[in-house]
Amino acid sequence: MLSRLTRPQAVAVCALPVVALLATAVFAPLPFSVAQPGMTANVLGENQGDPVITITGATARETRGQLRMTTIVATGPDADVDLGDVLDSWFRTDRAVMPRDSVYPSGDTVREIEEYNAEEMKKSQDTAVEAALNHLGKDPGDVKVTLKLADVGGPSAGLLFSLGIVDKLNGDGSGGDLTGGRVIAGTGTIDAGGKVGAVGGVALKTQAARRDGATVFLVPRAECSDAESELPKGLRLIPVTTLKGAVSALVALEKGEGSVPSC
Repeated sequence: MLSRLTRPQAVAVCALPVVALLATAVFAPLPFSVAQPGMTANVLGENQGDPVITITGATARETRGQLRMTTIVATGPDADVDLGDVLDSWFRTDRAVMPRDSVYPSGDTVREIEEYNAEEMKKSQDTAVEAALNHLGKDPGDVKVTLKLADVGGPSAGLLFSLGIVDKLNGDGSGGDLTGGRVIAGTGTIDAGGKVGAVGGVALKTQAARRDGATVFLVPRAECSDAESELPKGLRLIPVTTLKGAVSALVALEKGEGSVPSC
């Protein structure tokens, strides 16, 4: 025999499946990664006890100031990110929710991703050396540059590597430092012709830069709006499109002469 349900009881019973669905949605894995500001490293200094830039065949300058490449860190390709993680990150300026496929190639294992990122870093370093020596008009057969940076992958440090080499070999061109003694950070890929390319996670990288003492941040011009979206107080943006333009902007900033680009 079935008893008759009152209206409140019926509503309560009907609500149970809805609650179950909501609970499932909250805890179900979603195809996202959560990123946050990562480490930075001064390419003019040492990393884990080794010089980042080693030059043979030419005299390397003693430099002041810092040129800090920046990174982000993201939850791994196998990590479960649920609705709660997404909502928590949505309202924080030091977190960003990104499609997992934009952070990690679809279907790759952790090992394959690490190998891919290491390969991209090696290509970036080789291209950064070529771009810097081309900019300075130096023969790569006479000058050898070795770059070493542990535990970092991907191509986004290319611009900073090139600037570091230029500072080590030539400074501002008149005996001074390219940095002017400042802590300067930035991001951007580089090609052999010195063209700067866009990267991801710029808003998070500006936070990492300011956290580690930077007062100036070099950003690919195409990503000015992203960099401005969560720009930390006390950090000045300088948009760049080429290595030559980045060098000119830093020289103008150091000497207090000429035009320094802004977003």
